[in-house]
Amino acid sequence: MISTFTTSESLAAARAANRRAAVAGRTVIFRIKRCDGPGKPSRWEDFKVPVPVGANVISCLQYIAANPVTADGKPTTPVVWDSGCLEEVCGACTMLVGGRVRQSCSALIDDYAPAEGDVITLEPMSKFPVIRDLWVDRERLFHNLKRVKAWVPIDGTYHLGAGPTESPDQQGTRYKLSECMSCGCCLEACPQFNLEEKPDMWDTSFIGPHAISQARLFNMHGTGKVLADERLDALMGMGGVSECGNAQNCVKVCPKHIPLTESIAAMGRATTIHGFKRFFRG
Repeated sequence: MISTFTTSESLAAARAANRRAAVAGRTVIFRIKRCDGPGKPSRWEDFKVPVPVGANVISCLQYIAANPVTADGKPTTPVVWDSGCLEEVCGACTMLVGGRVRQSCSALIDDYAPAEGDVITLEPMSKFPVIRDLWVDRERLFHNLKRVKAWVPIDGTYHLGAGPTESPDQQGTRYKLSECMSCGCCLEACPQFNLEEKPDMWDTSFIGPHAISQARLFNMHGTGKVLADERLDALMGMGGVSECGNAQNCVKVCPKHIPLTESIAAMGRATTIHGFKRFFRG
């Protein structure tokens, strides 16, 4: 099995080697961390799953849901998880697969457990409250997008003609930033982002790389930048961009390869300039 602590390059090489060696029709042991509800104790359960070549984590979870019997033959409840599009677009199915956060719909079993009897672990994200089993509450993630007003303010307006144009370079940058699907991978990997179950703490704890990057996206937008000062004010406050510890874990786990560290650096510069302007304006 792949080590959790390998680098991105060696991890990709190990997965490719595993994929080539994958055995068709093998049985894989799924070790799943389960919890019956908020505040309830967690436990581990093992399941034996026949895995065809090319199967992903979601298809194996569907098999377990249809056959909720543990590896030692005990009936249990179906495993609960969250998913939507099943094509790495909605961001809902994030979990820890083999100890590493990622989208489970694009996680191929061949990459992690290529041989008969291999074991693969599934766990919920640790930075969000568990609702049940592998399903977590990502409300705080969306709350932090509200903190930076991650939208274009056009409600209540009328047709004003053609919108502002932008250069191909700026369009390319903004398109890449717009691919964020709010999956939470960057937050799970970030050492500055920690579990805060009390909503009254959300406005002062670290806002997270996803929100910083989205603030950059909308500040670059010809219409969205009308709220640029408010976004920069939010990023200058408690839990803002200055609290990033530069671990750079976020950019390593982003499934869309968004340049999150570039966004953090760009918004750090922008808040510094904004702070000087605000100071001299009184």
